[in-house]
Amino acid sequence: MLQNIRDNSQGWIAKTIIGVIVALMALTGFDAIFQATTHKNEAAKVNGDEISQNELSQAVDMQRRQLMQQLGKDFDASLLDEKMLRESALKGLIDRKLLLQGAEQAKFSFSEAALDQVILQTPEFQVDGKFSSERFDQVIRQLGYSRMQFRQMLAQEMLIGQLRAGVAGSGFVTDAEVLAFARLEKQTRDFATLNVKADPAAVKLTDDEVKAYYDEHAKEFMTPDQVIIDYVELKKSSFFDQVAVKDEDLQAAYQKEIANLSEQRRAAHILIEVNDKTTEAQAKAKIEEVQARLAKGEKFEALAKEFSQDPGSANNGGDLGYAGPGVYDPAFEKALYSLSKDQVSEPIRTDFGYHLIKLLGVEAPEVPTLASLKDKLTRELKAAQVEQRFVEATKQLEDSAFEASDLAQPAADLKLTVHTSKPFGREGGEGVAANRAVVTAAFSPEVIDEGANSTAIELDPETVIVLRSKEHLKPAQLPLESVSAAIRTQLTKEHASAEAKTRAEKLIADLRDGKAPLDKAIDGQNWKTTEAATRGQEGVDPAVLQALFRMPKPAAKDKPTFSSVTLPDGSLMVVRLNGVNEAAAPTDEEKAQYRRFLASREGQQDFAAYRKQLEAEAKIERF
Repeated sequence: MLQNIRDNSQGWIAKTIIGVIVALMALTGFDAIFQATTHKNEAAKVNGDEISQNELSQAVDMQRRQLMQQLGKDFDASLLDEKMLRESALKGLIDRKLLLQGAEQAKFSFSEAALDQVILQTPEFQVDGKFSSERFDQVIRQLGYSRMQFRQMLAQEMLIGQLRAGVAGSGFVTDAEVLAFARLEKQTRDFATLNVKADPAAVKLTDDEVKAYYDEHAKEFMTPDQVIIDYVELKKSSFFDQVAVKDEDLQAAYQKEIANLSEQRRAAHILIEVNDKTTEAQAKAKIEEVQARLAKGEKFEALAKEFSQDPGSANNGGDLGYAGPGVYDPAFEKALYSLSKDQVSEPIRTDFGYHLIKLLGVEAPEVPTLASLKDKLTRELKAAQVEQRFVEATKQLEDSAFEASDLAQPAADLKLTVHTSKPFGREGGEGVAANRAVVTAAFSPEVIDEGANSTAIELDPETVIVLRSKEHLKPAQLPLESVSAAIRTQLTKEHASAEAKTRAEKLIADLRDGKAPLDKAIDGQNWKTTEAATRGQEGVDPAVLQALFRMPKPAAKDKPTFSSVTLPDGSLMVVRLNGVNEAAAPTDEEKAQYRRFLASREGQQDFAAYRKQLEAEAKIERF
């Protein structure tokens, strides 16, 4: 299985990491995952390895932002259940830790060159089809990573991806399983249906029946628990007109921006790995042999294709494309930046083996003018000032609200207006009451029972509010007159459906006993016959199809089997299975398709079982 993992690692690596990058690109402002924490800040331990509260908080934030990105900018993030997000994020961190431990125990690894290739070939890091160091830095800064932190994250993703591909890729199925699946998948069924309609008009309800239902289900007929709140709203946008950017700050920001620009170098290399199969001496001898052939005039590109053990670049003559400082292994980078164009280095030892490095080209950075960046830098500087003022004002609002017995003083301190909501229940309402965090705070014991002001609630990244309860409208019994119509509708449907079910069951019994003709109209209705229906037959209710393919095969042609399905309107559909048609043997192409599908499903189940085994054998502590 280990070899299978290695053999299958290259194809999925770039796809997996590209997917990760695309998902993470929306997370601007996300703090770095790998911040230092103390043992006093533990969320969980997995076999002694710590998961910090800081990591958990950041994972919750990441999950929230990913969901918002998927659901659209108009989605109200407050509708997300924070407790469920936290539990889901912690489970994800524990699963990730278990898989990394599993990969480490199995001694899975990959070359530094493979990691370099993923970075160089990731489209999000390219400009006009070429790797851009500036673009790379811009993207990972948005994610909150330094270069080393980002490489560490990618390395972990690649290890987990290798493990997943190896376990899932090892799934297999037997010929008998393929043939059994093909037989069931291609099987068709001949059937007929007859609709036994529910007749609400025939149902006669008495007032006593309605009253009895009302009394029995009294708790269902209550006015909702509602509140009316007062609130003050603080918006970040209100501070934009209050800040200005100084010329000296703009100049400093410009100098910082262009300082990040760096020279790009296009490298090619030939790698001879030092690993379990190749010793240090053997790798060194091989790279010296390649070096000698270069000295005799052989082409670097041809030798890279023949000898290089970096699968990502060997077929391209060892070409790694353009990259700036900080991308490669330090020893590799030092050698690369000491070369002149077209010069080849001496053998260079890294953690992964021996390299011969050739410098193919050098590109000087394009330095933009201050004028071209002025608008962008001004926006960024103003945004930073506004953010600071917004944070300070939010803290002031929260402190003032905590100390005050109403919202008048906090509103006066920050020149805000006190607003009043319409009544809303625990399911939410209009305006700010559509925000789940607002609803949760409004119905919290501190606010609804003790009459306290809430803490500051973030409606979105641009808005916070503080609220207090103005009035609590407690649940009250709805009068029978206001709900009797709904009760009559519900009871009428139930009685009509029950009567239809009784008629359907009697009809099926008569059909089985031969008391009713199989192919004659019944109560003026003809059977609707369908021949050779497939599992995905169009024009047939999915519930009917599901019941059809669960029915036992008829004992004989004149001995059909019967079932019934209740339809949404309360009617019953009687299903008569006339026959089961076995399909012809699958073609080789069909068998291959079924085999791939079943093997993939088997592999996914194997990987899920592997994860459960890791969890079952692990010592997991949640704090």
